[in-house]
Amino acid sequence: MNGGKEHMKSWRDRVKSDYSEIRGVHHGPREGISMEQLDRELGYAERLRINSVRTSVREEDWYKNPDMTEKRILDYTRLCVAHGISVMPIFSSGNQIHSYELLTAEEWARKRDYLSAIIRTLKNEPNLLMWDVYNEPFCNDYLRNCPADEYESRYKKIEHDLRLQCQMVRELDDDTPITVGHELKEHLDSTADLVDVIAFHDYLTTRKDIKEVYEYAGKCAKAQGGKPVINNEMGCIGRANPYDVELQFCEEFHYGYYIFNLVIEGFWAPLHGIVYPDGTVRDPSIVAAMFGFYRNRGNGRVIPQGNREEYATAAVERVKKALAVDKQSLFTKFEATTDEILDAAEVCVNILECCEIVPMDDLLSARLFALRDNPPEKRDRAQVRRFAYEVSRKLQEYYCLY
Repeated sequence: MNGGKEHMKSWRDRVKSDYSEIRGVHHGPREGISMEQLDRELGYAERLRINSVRTSVREEDWYKNPDMTEKRILDYTRLCVAHGISVMPIFSSGNQIHSYELLTAEEWARKRDYLSAIIRTLKNEPNLLMWDVYNEPFCNDYLRNCPADEYESRYKKIEHDLRLQCQMVRELDDDTPITVGHELKEHLDSTADLVDVIAFHDYLTTRKDIKEVYEYAGKCAKAQGGKPVINNEMGCIGRANPYDVELQFCEEFHYGYYIFNLVIEGFWAPLHGIVYPDGTVRDPSIVAAMFGFYRNRGNGRVIPQGNREEYATAAVERVKKALAVDKQSLFTKFEATTDEILDAAEVCVNILECCEIVPMDDLLSARLFALRDNPPEKRDRAQVRRFAYEVSRKLQEYYCLY
């Protein structure tokens, strides 16, 4: 107490570091996913040296079933402890806003009950890192599809309640840092004075534009006295936003990060993710970048030479031999087995993939495995021959072989 007034903490009292040490991902409990599978996935995260997750509490679920929602997020948070992973729970999300009016007193009372319950459930957990009060509050159809002359008034309505929710969380918990994960850099100023940590998302498409976001976030933080900055959502292969590029900027600017998503599955599988549920990966360059190893895009890069020692020539000749028909007499002939044809094709595939001569989105080796998985007696011989022919032709054309 000081002069009859309780001392209110500042952001400096709450933050534990500049949070540049955060190596985070988006992950959490999902419908139909067992705790055993979640534990397995967090094991992958641990192997990747992930030390934090950003996870949604799912506000609407709490209104329908508070006990279930609280247990789910608590069990998951405690599961993270076993893997040395902190949590950043998200209270609310703006993505599904299609229409909006300022919250009524009754709605605020309901909101307070929800926030109080989740804070009470998680506040004393040792791995609670910070609260994300609102995910992308301005990223929704309500704003994106509105008439131009209504945008400002609609934006102000959401901003008004967003700021009140930040203040409510602060009132309920004056110890844990808070942030708001904003979609665009232009939105940061709406809550910069209220949050303890500046958090931005980035899915932009060129290095120039991406760098501008990182620089803007830094200026925004500096204007607030040097608050920490994190990128708490990034990486989308379907939006020309390479994971390795984002990770390199995070390293350059010393910003902690959260990759979207840990697991390649469900609705976002074609666009996001690092590992499949079984622990395999789609793009090894993401994993390499997480450990500070990036593709060489400079003048010093060396082009692979898959035929330097004439292995490509030999591979093509092997396929030719496997596909050849040895006519032994008028009514008899010798043909290679499908195993022999696939073995010959594999050599071509290995050169094509290791030298990255072919696109890697639909792996030739995966198609090879699929053909091999069928018992020999059930294989479509014509399909096997066609595959071997096609991969050998790719190699032949690339290296100009006769």
